[in-house]
Amino acid sequence: MSYSTADSLRPVTLDDVRGAQKMLTGVARVTAMEGSRHLTQLVGSPVHFKCENLQRTGSFKLRGAYVRIAGLLPEERAAGVVAASAGNHAQGVALASALLGVRSTVFMPQGAPLPKISATKEYGAEVRLHGQVVDETLAAAQEYAHETGAVFIHPFDHPDIIAGQGTVGLEILDQCPEVRTIVVGIGGGGLAAGVAVAVKALRPDVRIVGVQAAGAAAFPLSLAAGHPVSIRNPATMADGIKVGRPGDVPFGIVADLVDEVRTVTEDELSTALLLCLERAKLVVEPAGASPVAALLSDPRSFEGPVVALLSGGNVDPLLLQRILRHGMSAQGRYLAVTLRLTDRPGALATLLGVLSVVDANVLDVSHVRTDPRLGLTEVEVELHLETKGPVHCAEVGHALRDAGYTVID
Repeated sequence: MSYSTADSLRPVTLDDVRGAQKMLTGVARVTAMEGSRHLTQLVGSPVHFKCENLQRTGSFKLRGAYVRIAGLLPEERAAGVVAASAGNHAQGVALASALLGVRSTVFMPQGAPLPKISATKEYGAEVRLHGQVVDETLAAAQEYAHETGAVFIHPFDHPDIIAGQGTVGLEILDQCPEVRTIVVGIGGGGLAAGVAVAVKALRPDVRIVGVQAAGAAAFPLSLAAGHPVSIRNPATMADGIKVGRPGDVPFGIVADLVDEVRTVTEDELSTALLLCLERAKLVVEPAGASPVAALLSDPRSFEGPVVALLSGGNVDPLLLQRILRHGMSAQGRYLAVTLRLTDRPGALATLLGVLSVVDANVLDVSHVRTDPRLGLTEVEVELHLETKGPVHCAEVGHALRDAGYTVID
């Protein structure tokens, strides 16, 4: 299978995906399929995780990038390739290029996490930092392609990319032939489109559900309009699916073959990531956890057996720390509370005694004494507490107020 740059709008078929699978033999891992007892109980039928977070480079992106670059003409390979990405696509292009002996340049936003920049460099790409958001980075990469003749490797809007990602769908059918529903995160649409092409050709009875972050949900608007629609300033912690406009090629496939597209909130994403870490012992980035978030939000609406596609695990440790705290807060397991008390010896010890009685574990304490809002003898204290759920959070609040403390919301 080989597409030239000129026929980038060619339809993607099952034969294309099967050809991509042969091309990826020995390159991409056949990633594990793991069961989830907790989600199985919630959904009422078997739920499995397809663990692309354990793929080489930490996500499914290697599949499409390798197929796309391997399909280039000799003169195109000689000119090198260029890509723009905040992380996963960057690493996929870098490794695929190195394996194929092609020179690669990757543009990344200036605020890209250092671990992702370092990994992209280690895979062999030249990294150039440009722009504050991916759209600016994308424009810089396309300008570089125009100036140098390098082939621009789009993250999702090309048949080769879609065919490569579709190999995940073939693996799902091999590993879980009884599957009834596949849940997959959607950004630009390349992964969902590829999975849909493969699965619907062989098992049209399987329901495919796409998931977008509510703050970056261009697909519902686009599907309603009948064509790709751009949204301004997409906002979500799930940078892997933070895309403002569906790709032209994947949009047509998703519109024809994907049965439903749902959205999930930031709280649901962080809760899902926490579940993957605690229950499945899997490090999953927010975009990769989006199918789990959808399952948690309405578990009984999915016909099983269900496969949730964990698309990636490249999460910056600092972001992971914030997300886990956010997830714990959403579950009522973490509580930040600010209150005022009299600034005198023993006042803090008395406060901590109240918290001890209600069994709240103090993680951090900070004092503010110099603030124009405070009286001469007042101090403001911010407490970060580990709690046991929403009911316990309410108990802590009641105990503080009953003890006479002024709690500031």
